[in-house]
Parts: sequence; C-alpha cells; structure tokens
Amino acid sequence: MNDSLQAEIKQALAGYIDPYLKQDLPSAHALKSIEIDGAKVTLNITLGFPCEGHHAALIDGVTAALQGVTGIESLSVVINTNIISHSVQQGVTPLPGVKNIIAIASGKGGVGKSTTSVNLALALKLEGAKVGILDADIYGPSQPTMLGCHQRPQYAEGEKMQPLVSHGIQSMSIGYLIDEETPMVWRGPMVVSALQQLLGDTAWHDLDYLIIDLPPGTGDIQLTMAQKVPVTGSVIVTTPQDIALLDARKGISMFEKVSVPVMGIIENMSTHVCSNCGHEEAIFGEGGAARIAEQHGTEVLGSMPLDIRIRENVDKGMPTVAIDPEGELSLRYRDIARRVAAQLSLMGKDYSAKFPNIVIKNS
Repeated sequence: MNDSLQAEIKQALAGYIDPYLKQDLPSAHALKSIEIDGAKVTLNITLGFPCEGHHAALIDGVTAALQGVTGIESLSVVINTNIISHSVQQGVTPLPGVKNIIAIASGKGGVGKSTTSVNLALALKLEGAKVGILDADIYGPSQPTMLGCHQRPQYAEGEKMQPLVSHGIQSMSIGYLIDEETPMVWRGPMVVSALQQLLGDTAWHDLDYLIIDLPPGTGDIQLTMAQKVPVTGSVIVTTPQDIALLDARKGISMFEKVSVPVMGIIENMSTHVCSNCGHEEAIFGEGGAARIAEQHGTEVLGSMPLDIRIRENVDKGMPTVAIDPEGELSLRYRDIARRVAAQLSLMGKDYSAKFPNIVIKNS
C-alpha cells in the first residue's frame, strides 16, 4: 500500500514545476524522502539554494499538486537547505572559507552594478545564506559607503585580515585601507596584485557565497581577475539603453572566453518610477536584455526600476534590502537572488576535496 501511495505522490509532484529550479522536485533530486504513517504523509525536501521567502509558496504548490491523491489526510512538508561548493575554472584553486564565488560585472560604468551587487548580497543573506562581498573596484571603491562601514580591518601579525561585518554580511574593500580622498594611481598589474591580496589575505568565515563587485569594463584587469579568481558563476548588469547593451555583450564574451558560466542578466533602470505620481515609463528603451539573453543562451534574471529610493538608501549606507526587507523593491532583489542561487545549485559539484593528495617518494 505504501509503495503504491509513494508512486502516486511522486507522479503527482511531477506536475509541480518549481519556478526557480524550472523542473519538478523529483527530477531536481530535491525530494529526499516520503514518510507515510497511515494517512499521514511527510515530505522531506532539500534544496541546494537559500529561498526562505519562497517556502510558503513552495508548500502551497506541493499541497495543490497532491490534492487529487487519495489516502492523504494529513500532509507535512519539511524544507531544508544544503548549499555545497560547485566547480570553478580548470586550474584555479577554490578559496578557503568560501563555497561559491559569484562575479557581478558590467561592460561599462554607470549601470548600477555596485548597488545591485550589495542588494543581491543582502538578499541572499535574507534568504538564509552566509554571504560576503568583495569590492574589487580599486580605483573607485563604493561598498564602504553603501554598507555604511568605514572601520579599518583588524588583523594580528602573521594572520589574515578579518572582514568587516555590516548588515549581517562580511565585506572587504581597498576603501577600508586608504583614505577616501586618496587617488589610486596604479597600473594594471599592481591593481590585479592588490585584488588578489584582498581576496586571498582576508579570513572569510564559512561563506556560502562571496559576491565580487568587479570594476566596470572588460579590459585586462577584468579578464585577468576572471582567469585567476575561482569564480563559480557570473551575472551581467546592464540597462536597456543600446550603448549599455553593446557593452553587456562584451562582458558575456569575456566570461565565455575563460569558461565561467554566465547565469543571466539583470536589467537595471528598466523603467523610471515617478516619485510624485508613481507612473512607470521605459525611458531607456525596453526588451534589449531579453534579446541579448536569447542570443547568448542565457536568461534575464530580473529587472529593477530607476527608483530614487534605491539611490538614497545606498548613499546613506542602508541598502534597500537592509532597510525595507519586505518592501516591493526588496522582494524584486530577493527574487533575483533566488534565481541566481537556484541556477548555481544545478551546476557541477566541486569534487576537489574528495581526492587525496598524492605524494611520490623515491624508495
């Protein structure tokens, strides 16, 4: 009887397609067990990405899918999260204390990449992950201001720097180590070296995700970083404007050259929202990100409006997701964060820790 009911339950669940995994739970190997005690059924679901804001909708979807199954009088759905390390570029060593690195890039400046990066990091944290952010813009570090964090990192002699913690996420930036008015007049090799030090000499603490806010552009610095940093996946930020879309293509091509998966595109400033009447208008054009995504075999992860509150919040050191986690704008960021993390969860696992070190000695 139990075997028959289990088979019915699995068949019924095949009809529920999770909006983030884009497949049913049994196919995604997220359904770990079905416990049957008479007419009482307990489903144990384990997801590879954080989505606490999606749990209620997931339970509703599963419950609705099982409505037609006879013999179930009581249904319990238990949801767990297990975020693992995923593979990085060949020949690059994973970073200690960090399971996955997500690079946020843009082909050009001025598209809101840093604002998107910090809100995405905070959204992942709000969904239940341990998150850090590395400000990789040596020439114009903005994360200290956006996070409202201006202390100097602490470190003991011979030890790594401790990341600063603000709004519950760990962070590191060259802006923590220099005066705000000090210009960084360094050439490319010095910048790359500094970034590698910031990344490797920081004692990241058990992070599920490290967001790297890359400097704008697709030059030597960005390409070298994409080659040398163990990146799990990347996200491109653009606006609908034609000139920004041209540069977004370059960003996608850069990651393709170094075999870093592009998980999708975030279209920032997709519409303008009038602060007086609330009217929404596509002042920079529309549909561009979708066209690029289709051409490059990726997807639009979401869009964000040009809203004065987003700018005002980061200028005050209180990003939108931190100051209003349940607000309309924050819910958009959280939806994007789930899509990024869900895509990453379906990528190849990192098996480097499974293999022993082989030492050859002369006998």
